[in-house]
This record gives sequence, C-alpha cells and structure tokens, in this order.
Amino acid sequence: MRLSELLSALPPTLAASEVRAGDDPDPVIRGIAYDSRAVAAGDWFFALRGAEVDGHDYLDGALALGAAALAVEELPPGFDPRGRAVVVLPDTRRALAPVSNRFFGEPSNELRLIGVTGTNGKTSVSYLLESILQRADERVGVIGTVEIRYPGERRRSLNTTPESYDLQNTLRAMRTHGVETVVMEVSSHGLELGRVDGCRFALAAFTNLTQDHLDFHGDMGSYRSAKVRLFQRHLDASGSAVVNVDDPSADAFVDAARGAGARLVRVSRDPNGDAEVRLEEAEIRLDATRARLRLPSGVIEVTLPLVGDFNLENALVACGAAVALEIDSGAIVAGIEGCPQVPGRIERIEAGAAEAPTVFVDYAHTPDAVEKVLRTLRPLTGGHLVAVFGCGGDRDRAKRPLMAEAVARFADRIVATSDNPRNEDPGRILADVEKGLSGRSRVDASALAGAEGAYAVIPDRREAIEVAVSIARSGDIVVVAGKGHEDYQIIGRQRLPFSDVDESRRALSAWRAR
Repeated sequence: MRLSELLSALPPTLAASEVRAGDDPDPVIRGIAYDSRAVAAGDWFFALRGAEVDGHDYLDGALALGAAALAVEELPPGFDPRGRAVVVLPDTRRALAPVSNRFFGEPSNELRLIGVTGTNGKTSVSYLLESILQRADERVGVIGTVEIRYPGERRRSLNTTPESYDLQNTLRAMRTHGVETVVMEVSSHGLELGRVDGCRFALAAFTNLTQDHLDFHGDMGSYRSAKVRLFQRHLDASGSAVVNVDDPSADAFVDAARGAGARLVRVSRDPNGDAEVRLEEAEIRLDATRARLRLPSGVIEVTLPLVGDFNLENALVACGAAVALEIDSGAIVAGIEGCPQVPGRIERIEAGAAEAPTVFVDYAHTPDAVEKVLRTLRPLTGGHLVAVFGCGGDRDRAKRPLMAEAVARFADRIVATSDNPRNEDPGRILADVEKGLSGRSRVDASALAGAEGAYAVIPDRREAIEVAVSIARSGDIVVVAGKGHEDYQIIGRQRLPFSDVDESRRALSAWRAR
C-alpha cells in the first residue's frame, strides 16, 4: 500500500501539516510500527509520546532497521532522515488509528463488534456473553483485560483495549480465522486516546461508573465523558445499546444511545421497574447463585456459576446484550450456566481440605469493587472475614483511603500491603491507605490473629498473603484483592513474576501442613 493511500485515511483534524518526500516520493508501506525495535524494512514508523518513553528519541534506530517513512509531531533539530519520507502530524497516536484501520482493510466492517465499558464488570460480562454466543453457534473472539482469544489463538493482554495498530491487526486476524462476532472490553483510556477510532460497534454495553483512573482523567466528569464516547462516536446507528439503569450515571449513557439512534435495552435489579431485562429474585451461595430473570420473551431461571451479588448485575448486562442480539432464551440460559470461572474474579482457590478456610482472589482495585466483593461475602462467612489489599503506585491517590474505608466496613481483620508500587515508595502508598483505617487499631502481624477489628501493615505481598491465610480458621473467608489474574508485580519499571493465585495456593498448602 502506498504512503499516499494511507495518508488519505486521515480526517482533516489529523491531516499532515507537512510531508517531506524522500528518495521515493510515494514509497510502498509494507508494515506499520510504533516500537522502533520492531521495525522491519519498508515499515512506516510512528513516533508516539508516552508517559515514560518518547518515540521521537528513537528515530535513528527505526531508520537503521529499514523504516521507509517516519510519522512525527516534530523533527529534532538537524535530524537527517537519510532519504526517507517524513510526515509531520498534529497527534501521531491518534493518527495511528485511522492509518492502521486503512492498512488492515477496515476489518470491523466485516465483523459484529460488541463493546463493553464501565469501571467494573467488563471482563465478567465479556466471559458471560462469549459463552452465550457460543451456545448460539457463533464463532466468537474476545479482546479484554485478561487475554485475547479466538479459535486457534490465545494470548495474554498488555492493555484492556490494545493500541490501535494492535487492535486492527487482531481484528483482521480474527476475521481471517472465521470469527463473526467480537466481544471487546473498551476502556476509558482506549476511548480517550483514540485506540478504537475507526471501529463501528453493533452493540455497546455499560456496566457501572465509580471512581477510578482520576490520575489520568482528572475528575469524574471527564472520566464519564470518556466512557460515553463509545455510545456517542462509535455506536452504529443501526446498532443497540445496553445500559444498567441502576447506576447513577445511567442517564448520560441512555441519552447518548438515543442520540445515536440505537435500539435501547435497559437492565435493572428492580423487579417492579420497567427495564426490558430485570432481576426478579436471587439466592446467593458460596458455590453459585440462583436467579430468576425477566426478559421481553418471558421469565428464565438460571444457576450462575460465578459467585457474588455483583455478578447478578454482570449477568443482567450480558442478558441485555443477548436480547438485543435476538439470541433465544435457551442459548442464554445454557451460556450463563456454562460460563467458565473468570480468572481472578472472585476466584475460589481450592484448599484440598474440608476444614481449611475459604480463599478468594479478586481483581477488585477500586473502592466500589472491593466493597461489592466484601459485602457479598460478609453474610456467607461462618467465621471471620479476612481481607488482604493494596493500592497501585503512580495512580489516583484519592481512592486509596476510600478503598481502605470500604474494606474496614466489612472485614474483621485486615492486612494492608503493596499492589503494583511502580515508581512510588510503597511506604507512602500505605500511609495514604492507613488514612482510611483510622477507626481500626494497628497491630504487629504476629498479634493480628487475636486482635478483633485490627489491621496489620505488611509491605511484602507474599508475606501478607501468608499471614492472612495462616491466621484463618475453618469457616473463615480470606479475600486477596487487587491483582486478580495478573501474574506479575510492577516494581519500578520491572514486571516481576508474582501471582496472587499461586501465592494463595502456597499459603493454603502451608496451612494444611502445619
């Protein structure tokens, strides 16, 4: 594909302010790269400005590997492009999306895209909806926080919503492998940074909105606006929108859906409301949840294998999407009941001994999410409820005491620890956390077992999990919150191997062996 053809994909707001022709006035572009180390001969290299790395510092490296053209926001003084084309753009990151979309032949036009957005529940909804679609004999692909998967491919995700080039590349690969429908988690970062530009969604679903990512968005209004973009800018006029109308921010999403001309399907826990999909009654147990749901076609009864009261909301959103897609109720029931365990989402760690405490690992890393998990498990706890949690570094500081307050409302014993400290001092993070535990007494880890309503601070996450499980008894529940499916811990700029699931298993083995 020629450079000129790719340039024509840019909208006026992203059009090049300058194009410096090289030895070849209109080179053939054989690939696109935004990591200078991945450049191959004939590629167009996009220099992106990131939080820690600026691609403009690596232009020489891209040229050395054979880049045929460069996309920059500005050229360093005196820089020699060595006879290669240079395109000066107002925003290389946003421009990467329409260029990638054109390069891969606009794959979203050949697929039915389903976008799920919201602070919490996106991953669980995507798993539920994937299971329902498979029961309806659809070939499904999933792009989300845990992984990217489709027939013949399964790999870990780096971001909830991939960078635009990676996203378009993945969509093309999915279509090549016969995928018909793609369920995608759409993050606020992905929307704000333009990663999904060029994608048209047949269905957009909203779960909820609670405090998160304010280090990036600044305030809740901006955070909400980023999420609403999925409905305003990317939802096809002939598509559908599913909105959890119980959420305080629901009106913004309902209005956006109506403004887009989409069919609206509302979901609610209120059995007496007028939502198209609503919960009539439910029984929550440690092993499963039984629920009766009312759909436009009638009532269905399901046994949801995912634990937690909040998973009823996720099931409602998934059912709403299935209704909008006109999937029959039989496939909906079979899909919900056959949904696999969602990695790191209130995932029960098998103890191998009936008398052992029950341990759950959960991804909850916002005040609302951790409160929902603990509120669900509180009435199901025969003994004490023990919580291990931390907060990430270089992220929203304001939510740290709020998370601690949520934990303190429900847990009997608390272990505050590190999450992903990144470049921030773990001690400073924990000092912010402790502000939300002011109503509890701090004790040494050795005294936590006999201290009602107390908390301990153990910066080492492995030790924190060991202590929490070691003080638990039969009938107790231990919740390890924050990292869920992640198999790493970010310390400084390093991703070091670490898994809450593995560490919980190890701690349970030690509990049994003592």
